[in-house]
Amino acid sequence: MKISVRQICFILFAYTVATRLLLYPNMLSYIAGRDLLFSALIDFGVQSIVVWAVAYLCSKTDKTFFGLLKDTLGEIGARIIYGLFAAFFVLSAIVPMFEQKLYVHAIFYDNVPPLTVFLPFFFFSVYAGCKGFGNIGRAADICFPIFVVSIAFVFAMSVVETDVTNLLPIARTPAKDIFGGALSTAYRFVEPCYLLMFMGHFRYKKHDALKITLSYVAGALLVLGFLAVFYGIYGEISASRQFAVSKVSLYFPAMDIVGRIDLIALYALETVMLFALVLNVQLAVHCFCKCSGWNCPEALSLGVNLVLVTLLITLDHYFHGVQEFFSQWLWIAAVIFAVVAPLSAWALRRRDKI
Repeated sequence: MKISVRQICFILFAYTVATRLLLYPNMLSYIAGRDLLFSALIDFGVQSIVVWAVAYLCSKTDKTFFGLLKDTLGEIGARIIYGLFAAFFVLSAIVPMFEQKLYVHAIFYDNVPPLTVFLPFFFFSVYAGCKGFGNIGRAADICFPIFVVSIAFVFAMSVVETDVTNLLPIARTPAKDIFGGALSTAYRFVEPCYLLMFMGHFRYKKHDALKITLSYVAGALLVLGFLAVFYGIYGEISASRQFAVSKVSLYFPAMDIVGRIDLIALYALETVMLFALVLNVQLAVHCFCKCSGWNCPEALSLGVNLVLVTLLITLDHYFHGVQEFFSQWLWIAAVIFAVVAPLSAWALRRRDKI
């Protein structure tokens, strides 16, 4: 087996949180206001059900998702669907890539041109992108303790400054705004697709579906807690506070004495965020290998990263437009690939475990 259930649980917990610490909170604040938790809860509720459905399906078959597709739709059909998933993973990397570029420049290297700071990331991405599930699992093992320590540090410095009355009164935001917040940020919810790709590549044991699902739910609850802290600190101006994780600890009393000690945790969290971003590249390369039948992940990783770096350079000054486009239209792709496709996998021909 190429990846373990423990490593999958680490991914669904740590990466779920790490990918929602930058612009996701202020986007929800802008659309749903103090009821941003309800918008997030809708998306996480749906995704938790889908994650459980895929995890439970893994208990019923030893086949990979590609194997299920091949046995049901034929090899050509399976390759076409994997090609579509490859394109979806590339799309899923675009907004986080722009977020990371802006974040790294604004927080760590604001006196260096943004592209100059971020372009070296693609050397790492090309290298990591050609690695398989074994590497993905080992990266999760490394990232998990880093994530736990650093996020605990951030919460410890921020929770004391949280004013929960900023979240009151609850459920006063119009329903269209709450559901609008859920829909416009749905493109960020791709975790069931990760599990589809891992299917058949790990040894399933009794109760693993519950462990996997609870790991995702734990990550979701941590995100909800972070959203509550963020809005509890900034209230109605939350929508203008970009890169939320760098803002929640600013008012920690000890800052006046020892300086920006939170930067230690932010540097550590950045490591986890980058691995979470690269996971999309790794899975895109995996899907392209299956789609093309060309087992040359090095060349395919280079190709995927060339596409991403071209988009980054071409759209460097148009991130707002990119984000608007994703918010208005990419929920359709998210529903198809992260909800409909995983649930539809139950209809594929499988051989139940004895």
